[in-house]
Amino acid sequence: MAGILDSVNQRTQLVGENRLELLLFKLNGRQRFGINVFKVREVMPCPRLTLLPKQDSFIKGVAHIRGQTISVIDLSLSTGGRAIEQTAESYIIIAEYNRSVQGFLVAGVERIVTLSWADVMPPPEGAGKSSYLTAVTEIDGQMVSILDVEKILNEISPVSTEVSEDIIDVSIGENLGDKLVMIADDSTVARNQVRRALEPLGINMVLAKNGRDALEQLLAIEATCENCITEKVALMISDIEMPEMDGYTLTAEVKGNDRMSKMPIILHTSLSGVFNNAMVEKVGAEDFIPKFHPDELATAVKKWLKIED
Repeated sequence: MAGILDSVNQRTQLVGENRLELLLFKLNGRQRFGINVFKVREVMPCPRLTLLPKQDSFIKGVAHIRGQTISVIDLSLSTGGRAIEQTAESYIIIAEYNRSVQGFLVAGVERIVTLSWADVMPPPEGAGKSSYLTAVTEIDGQMVSILDVEKILNEISPVSTEVSEDIIDVSIGENLGDKLVMIADDSTVARNQVRRALEPLGINMVLAKNGRDALEQLLAIEATCENCITEKVALMISDIEMPEMDGYTLTAEVKGNDRMSKMPIILHTSLSGVFNNAMVEKVGAEDFIPKFHPDELATAVKKWLKIED
């Protein structure tokens, strides 16, 4: 398992082609789960864990790895399952989300698979708001669940969505009038975080659950009048990882459409890696903001709406 991610940097050509690589793993039971390889730093057998006083019940302990102290989250327990008891026989997936590094305790790690985002579907409608799924796909005839890690992390350590007083300005929305800002993200938690961060600016927003949904909404708006889309939608903020159509592909589709190409796009994602800036330039997005800092996001929105402080 030590070398499972050695060639991650050679895989960046997949990004922007609506493709991804999933690291498959199991919790308690036979159900398979997946996590995007680009969010994974390392996979290793679970080291000895240190317990902390009054730690969250979902935190199994902390591990000291390569000079860094990392909290290890029991991924089964945090999603409503049974706790993983045999830590000595388990693994931790060290991943980076929202500018911080976490360890996820899993029962077993299988392999990396390559697939298209077009083959990754939103969770079933009956899953409900309490579901921890952000997407599902099928591999080897079995369903693989992709967890909404942002929701899990937010329940353990809620992210602040408050914007600093010196950035708040409701006149921004007044100047925009009826123009909209579109938010595309497959995580309900992430969509709501962005929405709450921008509400103090007085902006009207429309939400999309993935890239395909966002594109379909934009095309429907554009169809209501001739060459009017940028007069109706002033800006789009899009996640990168989304089922059916990722943010890079969505951006390329918008920028490749003469009627929509002038719409500013901010890519807003928990993905980490040096490839991001290159991919932002390649697909033509105006900006890239790592999740999640409300002041940075609000400042970028004001910038691309060409509204000065």
